[in-house]
Amino acid sequence: MRKNHLRELLKAGRPSLGTHLLSSWPSIVELVGRTGHFDYVEFVAEYAPFDLYALENLGRAIELFDDFSGMIKIEQEPRTHLATRAVGAGIQNVLFSDVRTVADVEESVRSVRAETPQTGGMQGFALRRDVGLVFEPGSPAYVQALEDVVVGLMIEKKEAVNDLPALLAVRGVDLVQFGPGDYAMSIGLPGQRDHPAVVEAEEYVIKTALQMGIAPRAECKPTEIERYLEMGVRNFCIGTDVRILHEWWNVNGAQMRASLEAVAATQGG
Repeated sequence: MRKNHLRELLKAGRPSLGTHLLSSWPSIVELVGRTGHFDYVEFVAEYAPFDLYALENLGRAIELFDDFSGMIKIEQEPRTHLATRAVGAGIQNVLFSDVRTVADVEESVRSVRAETPQTGGMQGFALRRDVGLVFEPGSPAYVQALEDVVVGLMIEKKEAVNDLPALLAVRGVDLVQFGPGDYAMSIGLPGQRDHPAVVEAEEYVIKTALQMGIAPRAECKPTEIERYLEMGVRNFCIGTDVRILHEWWNVNGAQMRASLEAVAATQGG
């Protein structure tokens, strides 16, 4: 079974850095891995089109690099199916969005754990990529690999923030991230990610997670990292491929367009 690099970092209390991809083209994963700067890629399946073949190809690309791992972000339905198939494809860690209740969290954790009396999960014997299809299904190593799956939660709904200590007390939660966009919507402040009430909630989530021994993660720009470091955050995920592309096209396209229009103006056409 392949080691889980992100799990090893969290266990050692070391910082981690990931980046977001909506593209399921495995060559993009390779480009990220070749930089040597990132510990994992997060495939944001909640927003992206994909199929089960794409999940396996992402898993293969991740495995090209030793100190590298994968994460998938999935929506509330079908939570169990997607978590099971992603882990089986070789994407070792799961970020669950839209959790609201203790029951949501319990289901999320169970969806990636082995179905044994000790682990209490839902995953059974399976011929998938994570076990080499035929080499280690149902083995002790397989059970341990499922125990090593990092379970992350997006804390982004009013109900989740209000009941945060109970949600984080569920055994098996490893990492949490506050979602300001969703939270602002859930309290009647759509689009106001920087509203004092939203900022206060984010700080509460980070503080509570640290007090309960769970790693908080933040999404931010490099220029914003100091604020989070001062709060005790050591885990980050930065950038999104679609936003990076849009910003490049917008900035460079505008410059090129301005030059072309200037030439056209001098020629009277």
